[in-house]
Amino acid sequence: MTDSQAMTATQNAIRVRFAPSPTGKLHVGGARTAIYNWAFARANDGVFILRIDDTDPTRSTEENTQIILRAMRWLGLDWDEGPDVGGPFGPYRQADRVARYKEAAEKLVEEGKAYYCFCTPEELEAGRKRAHEAKEEFQGYNGACRKLDPAEAKARVAAGEPHTIRIKVPEGRGDVVVDDAVHGQVTFNAKELDDFIIFRSDDTPTYNFATVVDDADMRITHVIRGDDHLSNTPRQVIVYEALKKPVPTFAHISMILGEDGKKLSKRHGATSVEEYQQESYESEAFVNYLALLGWSFDDKTTIIPRDVLAREFSLNRVSKNPATFDSKKLNWINEQYLLAMTDEEFAEKILGPQLVLAGKEEEGCISLRPEWFALLASVIKPRTKIAGDVVSLTEFLYKGDAPEIEEKAFNKMLAKESAKPSLVAALSALQTLEDKASGFYADAINDALAPLPEELDISRGAFYGAIRVALTGTLVSPPMGEMIELLGCKSTCARIEAALEKIETTA
Repeated sequence: MTDSQAMTATQNAIRVRFAPSPTGKLHVGGARTAIYNWAFARANDGVFILRIDDTDPTRSTEENTQIILRAMRWLGLDWDEGPDVGGPFGPYRQADRVARYKEAAEKLVEEGKAYYCFCTPEELEAGRKRAHEAKEEFQGYNGACRKLDPAEAKARVAAGEPHTIRIKVPEGRGDVVVDDAVHGQVTFNAKELDDFIIFRSDDTPTYNFATVVDDADMRITHVIRGDDHLSNTPRQVIVYEALKKPVPTFAHISMILGEDGKKLSKRHGATSVEEYQQESYESEAFVNYLALLGWSFDDKTTIIPRDVLAREFSLNRVSKNPATFDSKKLNWINEQYLLAMTDEEFAEKILGPQLVLAGKEEEGCISLRPEWFALLASVIKPRTKIAGDVVSLTEFLYKGDAPEIEEKAFNKMLAKESAKPSLVAALSALQTLEDKASGFYADAINDALAPLPEELDISRGAFYGAIRVALTGTLVSPPMGEMIELLGCKSTCARIEAALEKIETTA
């Protein structure tokens, strides 16, 4: 596609971008920014671009780039242009665009909108110190090289003298006024802007220059990003104006705070998308939760599936107030997504993969025993907050015919005089039930056990508690009938017999 064809194709289309730096994993805050950009593009039939800002060679790595791409895919945020998919305005990695930045900077020099600066770091520091000691109102760069003869400057550059390139902030430039889609009208005093560097002495572009060149070249219409970038905006506006490119609409979204009111960091727990993926959160639930950190569909809706978000997202419902990351709410939302699954879906998507991953089952286990896994799903699903919970919740099934009994559980339930008669009666009832045509199912199991406590003159708590400890080794278990059906008669009876033997040897 030619540049003119690309221009025609993108004319009037909303185009947004997410531009992470691969200096680490994808942070929760960055993920929310990506979600807002993606959702805004989808809700407006726009284009979502992924660009890798990897101009820092000392910290950017290909490994981190791949981690970010995997995290984006797990979140379900597909991009229309960017790495792996290409597009008409590539390349989409800043490291591959340095020549373009240099070209743009040199063009500004030729047009008299930027100039070469030969001031050394020591000279700059001395100037700042003098301004500070004199308590001058303006303490930025004093423009010492601004009026150098262009021919002289070019000769010095050709001679190899170290230099930077600074942009000229137009003299008499009025306040920079930004109509931010979140914060409203924000005014910056242009007098506080010095002629800032756009190309460093090591021949690399500064962030405020490279990102504008990219956004201008890629026809970005809306820049949705964290409000920690708000202070960069006036300088970027100056660059847009120098390049004679339209200034996009800015939308600066609030910070995410921990529950202590401080900026979210590792001291609050997991902060990267990869960590939440590894902890087995549902990606759609995670996207749902992050979207609500600063945006709302209305005043009451909490569960917002990805497709609804992509249809209903709008900037006018983004709050400018900081959002607080609440792990309990995230867990609750994740739980709702799990509960919304049918038992069969839960078995296929959650139980099977998690049990295979834990080494408890073999691949294809669900297809071999679909009804058994559906029953297990019905028992486990209401108790599952995140997928990984199913491993501990199903542990009772994989303890063999003589599960180890916790000392606390034994002392509380099996050391009682009522334990032995309870287990003997239950064993007899279950062995009898196995021979009946009604089958070994939860309802029949519950019916067989129900009259026994009264017949034995033993409290229901003591009766069922003894069985629970005998079968699981702990004081906690799923509902009795379903648990015994899942274990099956053979394993259930073997466990009760093993518990009776332990009672005998311990007495």
